[in-house]
Amino acid sequence: MDIQFYGENLLPGKIGQFLIVLAFSASLLSTIAYFFATKNKNLEDKSWTNIGRAGFIINVASIIGIGATLFYLILNHYNEYNYVYNHSSKELPVYYIVSAFWEGQEGSFWLWAFWQSILGAILIWKAKTWENGVMTVIAFSQVFLTSMLLGVEIFGAHVGSSPFILLREAVNLKEYAPVVFNDPENFKNYLKFIVDGKGLNPLLQNYWMVIHPPTLFLGFASMIVPFAYAITALWQRRFKDWVKPVLPWALFAVMILGAGIIMGSFWAYEALNFGGFWAWDPVENASIIPWLTLIAGVHVLIVFKNTGHAYFTAIALILISFLLVLYASFLTRSGILGDTSVHSFTDLGMSGQLIIFIIAFLILSVYFVATRWRSLPITNKDEETYSREFWMFIGALVLTVACIQVIVTTSYPVFNKAFGTSKVLQNPMQYYNKWQAVFAVFVTLISGFSQFLKYKRTEPRKFYSSLVSSVVFALVLTAGFVWLTGVYTNLLYIILTFSCLFAILSNARLLGGVFSKSNKMLGSAVAHIGFAVLLLGALVAAATSNPISINASKFIPVKDFEKFAKPGENIMLYKNEPKKMGKYTITYVSDTIVAPNTFYKLNFKVIDAAGKIKEDFDLNPSIQENEKMGLIASPDTKHYLTSDIYTHITQAASKKEEHGDHEGHSEEENYKAPRILNVKVGDTIHVSSGVLTVGALNSKPVVKDLTLAPGDLAVALPLEVNVSGKIYKAEPLFMVKGNNTFDFARKIEELGLRVRFTKIIPEQGEFEIQIYEKPQQAKDWLVFKSIEFPYINLYWVGTIVMVVGFVISIFRRRKELTTS
Repeated sequence: MDIQFYGENLLPGKIGQFLIVLAFSASLLSTIAYFFATKNKNLEDKSWTNIGRAGFIINVASIIGIGATLFYLILNHYNEYNYVYNHSSKELPVYYIVSAFWEGQEGSFWLWAFWQSILGAILIWKAKTWENGVMTVIAFSQVFLTSMLLGVEIFGAHVGSSPFILLREAVNLKEYAPVVFNDPENFKNYLKFIVDGKGLNPLLQNYWMVIHPPTLFLGFASMIVPFAYAITALWQRRFKDWVKPVLPWALFAVMILGAGIIMGSFWAYEALNFGGFWAWDPVENASIIPWLTLIAGVHVLIVFKNTGHAYFTAIALILISFLLVLYASFLTRSGILGDTSVHSFTDLGMSGQLIIFIIAFLILSVYFVATRWRSLPITNKDEETYSREFWMFIGALVLTVACIQVIVTTSYPVFNKAFGTSKVLQNPMQYYNKWQAVFAVFVTLISGFSQFLKYKRTEPRKFYSSLVSSVVFALVLTAGFVWLTGVYTNLLYIILTFSCLFAILSNARLLGGVFSKSNKMLGSAVAHIGFAVLLLGALVAAATSNPISINASKFIPVKDFEKFAKPGENIMLYKNEPKKMGKYTITYVSDTIVAPNTFYKLNFKVIDAAGKIKEDFDLNPSIQENEKMGLIASPDTKHYLTSDIYTHITQAASKKEEHGDHEGHSEEENYKAPRILNVKVGDTIHVSSGVLTVGALNSKPVVKDLTLAPGDLAVALPLEVNVSGKIYKAEPLFMVKGNNTFDFARKIEELGLRVRFTKIIPEQGEFEIQIYEKPQQAKDWLVFKSIEFPYINLYWVGTIVMVVGFVISIFRRRKELTTS
């Protein structure tokens, strides 16, 4: 039976759904047309190519239209749509609404399809003779991505999940809120009761999440381009021609995906409270694996370009890299990592589609490699160990083995589900660090000494004479660096430090020749230096990071605190009660609620023996009391040139309770019984938070809405409270009006202090005051952890240098392509 629902805005959703179907159909048409164009032997006949282009351009326009429609719905908070209701709210500022756009699976699939469509449009313009084959593969991939947005049922099977499905179609409202929606009129007018959406996951409310996902998905999307060139090269038997055009695209994919991964690590460092920039989370692993295999593939491609060797390895690594992107998507979107990852998606019933996506492109890869195997330009020769290509090949092999180790371990949940096992890692950080440090040693050493080798053959004597100075210099620097940073407690870390410094010196030495002769090796040298610096920064920060919020008593007076964190690495603070932490004096100064977050102001001071303040700064970590996820903490960090002080809240007094409804209760109920004192001007009184000093009477107080009739008297008593050098002021008021006396208390919230000025005793020159103080347990409190990360800036600097190196290499390869 048709029900007429009130207030629904259905037209945008219908337009959006039409555009999804159009995008899917257009990409399918483009795939078919480009396929026939590739089969067409008449080079003058462009009819199939033109149809393929038209189909793909329609696909591009449709995808842009889908995005515009969805953003319109989110921006205007049309909560009748399930995606809008689940991922946005009116509280979010515009830049977080942008994040909400791709928080869900549907939005992230759109983002992937958008970037892939843009890259395809560029290739239509730039690919030239490669267009038909390359665009067949890209359009085929676009068919799968747009199918993920369809949200239709075919023969009882769900295909995709549409971002334009209505809330009442996705959720049984009568089961969701039976008391409200069992009423037929309420059911028809359900939007009256849906006043706002659920909002953005608090972990994603960080500016890095505005730019990290688009960069990461551009990296994922760009991985299809080298894959498409590789398939086309096999398909059209253009085995050698594809290397020059594919290299700029492969380097671009490596650069963008690498930048996206590092942005994610910076988001983790700034927004998550696991205490670092890389936790070997399964989703992190899933993104880094294809990046490393593509790096290996690029190096082997260069070997083949310069020597004609290692063709199969090069093409295999390029193909595997894209297949690993698809596998990574399956891991993060199937829900299989729900118990092991902090930022995987939940299953929307598309696991089967994702598996079909993987299988389709796996079959495509295996088919063309198998059918072209006998024609591949595979050479048989004795490898020359004193050649650059040999060691570049070995380096690529090491990277591949490193990826295998990560992917096998990351896939434990898949194996457990498939085989009914229950294997898990007890300490993932320690396990991965141990293995990957060994691989990193080999990669950086090879990156260093291969720069002293030439392609095909190098004279051993010349190689060793060139190598020795860099080795000696690297050993000296290693000794100094190890002593400076304190990584000498672990032999493997010392070896890795040497290998990184050796790689930096070897590539830096190469730059001297680059600037004076030609720029052919400039990009690779800069990228290698950046990668080595990045590894060095990650090593030092991870190996020498240490909690500085040491609690010698290992006791935190919070119920079951040990379930949340280690008591010995956390310090408890009461508001305005300074506490010593190493060289710092820490004070919990204030807190500010900016819904839904509470921001805490922690003051850090370094005071020398003479009492002089040498350093003074504030940090503002925040928490959110989330009904579903509990306490969500976001850290704040003090950045120094040589280290960071990373601080996050572990537990805090509930602001919901403190700012609750107090109607019908007197102010004094929250305080201990008052101390009643007679004081004079200049007297000092010790209170729990500091020293209170009595000032001279103020006979002309300025009080809002205070009107005095002739004969009335109002005076204020200025008071100052000194807390570790910081002054807090209050002026309680005493008033005589007619025959009655009144007093108006003043509070200093930060100190848990309330003072009344209740009497003037003129004959003694004294005043009666009443001092109310909150009991210790009622004061605002928090528990926090601070970690020092030495030399972590090397990690970020290395990233920038590496990206610059890739940019230089891309331009160099593009120039090489245009001049060939």
